[in-house]
Amino acid sequence: MLTYMRNKMVSIEIPAEGTYVAYGFLDDHIYSLDTTFQVNGSGMTIQWLKGHLTRYTTPDCPRSEEPLQEAVGLCLMDEGFSQSIHKIVGRKACRHFANLILECSDAVLKTKQMVEDSENNAEKAVKASASSQSCITPQNTRPQKAKRPERIKKESRIPFERLKDAPDGFTLDLHVHTAPASPCASSAVDDIIEEAKGIGLDGICLTDHNHQWAPGDISALREKHQFLVLRGNEITTVQGDMVVFGLDENIEGIISLNDLAEKVAAVDGFMIAAHPFRGFLTVSGDSLGLDVDRAAARPMFNLVDGVETLNSKVTVNENNFCGQVAEALDMPVTGGSDAHLSEEVGIYATRFSKIIHNEDDLITALRAGDAVPVAFRNHQEG
Repeated sequence: MLTYMRNKMVSIEIPAEGTYVAYGFLDDHIYSLDTTFQVNGSGMTIQWLKGHLTRYTTPDCPRSEEPLQEAVGLCLMDEGFSQSIHKIVGRKACRHFANLILECSDAVLKTKQMVEDSENNAEKAVKASASSQSCITPQNTRPQKAKRPERIKKESRIPFERLKDAPDGFTLDLHVHTAPASPCASSAVDDIIEEAKGIGLDGICLTDHNHQWAPGDISALREKHQFLVLRGNEITTVQGDMVVFGLDENIEGIISLNDLAEKVAAVDGFMIAAHPFRGFLTVSGDSLGLDVDRAAARPMFNLVDGVETLNSKVTVNENNFCGQVAEALDMPVTGGSDAHLSEEVGIYATRFSKIIHNEDDLITALRAGDAVPVAFRNHQEG
């Protein structure tokens, strides 16, 4: 019997140069709401915003539509934008509206970046043709302060058929959210961990949005549940969401990908592009001429260490496309549920050839390319 269903759609239109219109729709068995707003591309500020609830739980719910107007004038690129939306919209109006507006805003930023990347690539091609030399700008290359060890080539990686210390593989869900650390999540951390244990995962990584778990809290959770729990962080950048391991700094708001890459490189951490093409194939891919070669040429891939190619919050086509891009780039790949509810844990995960004991083991395995994205939950339950 189907007891829960959620549909979500985010689309971005560019009605005129430098203008973006975002539309978001959320529908589940309790709520149904939508929002539309326009962003000025030069200042990246919200010019107007509308929201509407068509299904709700109490008569007070429709009153949340009026406070949405307080978000007009906010800049998507301001460091405190996310906090402002949660404070203005989430508290005064409705947290569902707040989360939907943030997802739409993220899509606007990604669309803007893709348009700029496309224009920059075209300009570079013209310059290269004229000078017969290729030019790469410093901001499109990995910071040189702390170089990482080279990744192990595919032909040198250990096949799973020849595993020794983990014959069946060691499987972690690398992308999990909990409440209240992630405002958009609905399940508490204890419920998430017990669910992960129950379906047979070997461990999980807590990657709450711009939230840094304290080492002591992680140790307490491990001891309490007798289960491997690792720290991570999903950090919002101008170029999209990044799952980061090994970085202790607590980063709030939106940061540039260049700045984040420099911080991660300085501590020899590992940064994964999370669901990098979410929404673009269904919304704007065709109009932007998005194909594997163009996507692989995006400057952001010079700054990340790996790519999430299985994520339960995107379409099958988007996951497949992401896998093709990662293959073209020969980059380490991962899988994660992006769970916000306990029943979503382990839909996708990452299998390693060796037992992972701590964050250092995880980073070492990821850097070596010793990671395989897997569809875990349905397979295990089947």
